[in-house]
Amino acid sequence: MGDGPRQRGSPGSPTDPSKESSAVALKKEIGLVSACGIIVGNIIGSGIFVSPKGVLENASSVGLALIIWITTGIITAIGALCYAELGVTIPKSGGDYSYVKDIFGSLAGFLRLWIALLVIYPTNQAVIALTFSNYVLQPLYPSCFAPESGLRLLAAVCLLLLTWVNCFSVRWATRVQDIFTAGKLLALGLIIIMGIVQICKGHFYWLEPAHAFEPFQEYDVGRIALAFLQGSFAYGGWNFLNYVTEELIDPHKNLPRAIFISIPLVTFVYVFANVAYVTAMSPNELLASNAVAVIFGEKLLGVMSWIMPISVALSTFGGVNGSLFTSSRLFFAGAREGHLPRLLAMIHVNRFTPIPALLFTCISTLLMLCTSDIYTLINYVGFINYLFYGVTVAGQIVLRIKKPDLYRPIKVSLAWPVIYLLFWAFLLIFSLYSEPMVCGIGLAIMLTGIPVYFAGVYWENKPKRFSSFVAKMTRLGQKLCLVVYPAEDKRREDEDEENREEAEEKI
Repeated sequence: MGDGPRQRGSPGSPTDPSKESSAVALKKEIGLVSACGIIVGNIIGSGIFVSPKGVLENASSVGLALIIWITTGIITAIGALCYAELGVTIPKSGGDYSYVKDIFGSLAGFLRLWIALLVIYPTNQAVIALTFSNYVLQPLYPSCFAPESGLRLLAAVCLLLLTWVNCFSVRWATRVQDIFTAGKLLALGLIIIMGIVQICKGHFYWLEPAHAFEPFQEYDVGRIALAFLQGSFAYGGWNFLNYVTEELIDPHKNLPRAIFISIPLVTFVYVFANVAYVTAMSPNELLASNAVAVIFGEKLLGVMSWIMPISVALSTFGGVNGSLFTSSRLFFAGAREGHLPRLLAMIHVNRFTPIPALLFTCISTLLMLCTSDIYTLINYVGFINYLFYGVTVAGQIVLRIKKPDLYRPIKVSLAWPVIYLLFWAFLLIFSLYSEPMVCGIGLAIMLTGIPVYFAGVYWENKPKRFSSFVAKMTRLGQKLCLVVYPAEDKRREDEDEENREEAEEKI
């Protein structure tokens, strides 16, 4: 961060390329199955098991809630389609950060990175880890809440364990993700099958059109818009595969394939899990519960009801792993572009994992576990996170105009980004109207990154003492973690040349 953007081989740098580092690079170890596991595992967290009531509460009827789940799934698929084009056109890890930086400039990219670094990923990972520890400790405290210190300690152990796994091997990390994603899908499959059994038994009162659209409170346009917003947030994580593009095997094929498989699968699971819930519970019971799947299991599974709390714990454990895996690649990409300390852009000489970025992600999350305002911070920056989704998709249109001849392995109709942006603008305007204070604070948090950018990135001629101190700390970090700077640029240039040659042959 102190060395300016992309000064990779400057004389005297602690990370000058060498014969050793030239052979070290991120390995392409993520196949199609693991790619689907990353998307599905990051989207499906604990919410669908614990409290999928945000949409129903604001939709005011079961029928409209199911329509909103389907609609937001379709909109998410459209957004993911736009990201697929960007992902193979700008084949860098880092996802929307990399796209925003390349299209709109260094400052815009840094602000996206800043809000993710400061709040979004540390808070999300801390909350998921706390949910995991809550469900693990629940059987030990059947008549009361688990102690707060115990929850936070177990959450910290979960984070440390998964950070070690991710540092040790990319293959191990993806296997963990595959296994726990399969586990949560099996649990949700069980819920859906039980719902089908209930329907076959005639328990579909709330699914009949006459009752499905019977409002339990008056319909309100503002609440319906809020239901769409809640539905969109429930699909959060659909863009995480773009953070690890460089580690995908054959990304031009597997990135779009993983999206086309995963988003419809998640939409199917969300819709039919909610259908299953209303076969056993009334809307009022759903709204009153903070552990929907657990109550559903108690009603229908009998002695096997223990499956549900375990499923929630497994789901959240896999969610922490997926978030650590992808967010560390975001910080790795930011450091490689000169927006974070160069040490975070280095990888282990033998394991080829970005250990400094993973440790940084873990430490920032552990610090967040020590605060008491995690949920408040999430509310403040949720709006900003959604804001950058639209900015990134708008960047697709801008890139088409600025560089129409750029090689695009996937080229979608511009109608899709326009449709997504119309829906995005509707939700954004409503968010500003309904919660101006929360959105304003979120914007203020993001804008604190501007002076940091000018001091840390834009200002290149820093005092020699400061640069020397940063260089010494970088060398110390390299020795402690056994990491070097990866030889990515040459490899990417070779791949781009191969892609151009293939395109010319097809023409």
